[in-house]
Amino acid sequence: MENKILGTLEPAILWGIFEEITKVPRPSKREEKVLRHLKQFAKTNSLEYKQDKCGNIVIYSPATSGYEESPAIALQSHVDMVCEKDGDVDIDFDNDPITIYIEDGFVKAKGTTLGGDCGIGMAYAMALLIDPTISHPKLEAIFTVEEETGLRGAEELDFDMITASTLINLDSEDDGEFFIGCAGGKDTVGSWDIERVDAPKDVAVLKISIKGLSGGHSGDMIDKLKANSVVLLSKYLYERFHDFNFNLVDVEAGGLRNAIPREAWAVITVDKGAMPYFEGDFSSFVKECKTEYHRTEPDMDITFELLNKEVKSVIDREVFIGLVTAIYTLPCGVISMSQDIDGFIESSTNVASIKIIDNKLVVATSQRSSLAHKKRHISNITKEIFEGCGADVECSLGYPGWSPNPNSAIVGQFVESYTRLFGEAPIVRAIHAGLECGLFLEKNPNLDMVSVGPTIKDVHTPSERLDIKSCQKYWTLLIDTIAKLK
Repeated sequence: MENKILGTLEPAILWGIFEEITKVPRPSKREEKVLRHLKQFAKTNSLEYKQDKCGNIVIYSPATSGYEESPAIALQSHVDMVCEKDGDVDIDFDNDPITIYIEDGFVKAKGTTLGGDCGIGMAYAMALLIDPTISHPKLEAIFTVEEETGLRGAEELDFDMITASTLINLDSEDDGEFFIGCAGGKDTVGSWDIERVDAPKDVAVLKISIKGLSGGHSGDMIDKLKANSVVLLSKYLYERFHDFNFNLVDVEAGGLRNAIPREAWAVITVDKGAMPYFEGDFSSFVKECKTEYHRTEPDMDITFELLNKEVKSVIDREVFIGLVTAIYTLPCGVISMSQDIDGFIESSTNVASIKIIDNKLVVATSQRSSLAHKKRHISNITKEIFEGCGADVECSLGYPGWSPNPNSAIVGQFVESYTRLFGEAPIVRAIHAGLECGLFLEKNPNLDMVSVGPTIKDVHTPSERLDIKSCQKYWTLLIDTIAKLK
């Protein structure tokens, strides 16, 4: 296996597989190339595999000597990745590989997300399937599709392909923490039909841009006081709408539904007579934002530029007002904390993006909660605000949470192995982010599960980076734990 960039890292089998994964495009909903890669991997290594109608693949490795009578173990990861990039990076995520490099003990990507979430989970599973030096029961490696855009693969997974009653989810990102529960979630999307009208006369055309925000996973990072580019842009347009007689020409903000948005831009018109006041007012707005987020967003960059162009049409003002009023009013961030677990987020909501799709202005939001009725409540609030502002609303069915099992045998074995190997006890807790485990539990209520993984920082952003030492550590942990499941 060709392994150029990560060739000095150990274990070589793990890093070689991970590097190959970074070369294979795998955006959510367009995973055909990585699924072909997995099938070829199975054929090359003479492993049986099955694929269901949704696209999910299960690859099987028979038990090694002495484990023939041991129950099968499932290893689960998802194949898709969040495709985010810096504004000045030229990449076609459908066709181009991720450019990786090593720096300061981390594997990183140049200006894009790395895909460590969940590429390293895939690599662990694939390496365990073929490493001839390790001992294990029968392994069933489950690779699901479309996790990042709503967990469709897990929801439609054909469980007839799986015999295991113990499942190790490889989609966590914190060394020393094992997850035994997660929040449920759903999406609430508002949209307005775009009607364009003639642009007003005697206007200046400006482009407002917001860049440099740190973003992050909207489950893991929602309590970290990150700035939200969609909210900031809409706040400015809403509060200054009448002062400068704004009209909206074009807009794009944010990316995927489960990421705190980092960038936003809007092309607007401003009455020329108001321009002498605009620059000072805009500077005041930028100062307000930088003061509010001076700790969490040191690289915040909010600018405007005067475009030397004329526009023939603008978006109808009623639609424009409805858009910015809705976002200005929507809840965003942590809604409530758990009364049972100190410091644990119970419920949250994220305003993720504004996009123009098929001549509609579309705003995507996502709600999370460990309480099903609270998730429904926040979604209903979001729906009412959208409809009150003239939007059509679509609500996904969502996905369930995962209730912790305090008597889990697989969790107990991971805790024992970790403590013995590394001389300290891990933290066992629930996570506010969504995991596919809740959907698996619906299909098999007797499934014993844990979610583990090495440290990955700043997931869902171009700053994403994979901690090399913790990856090596978790390879040792997985081998030891699986060997004990006899």
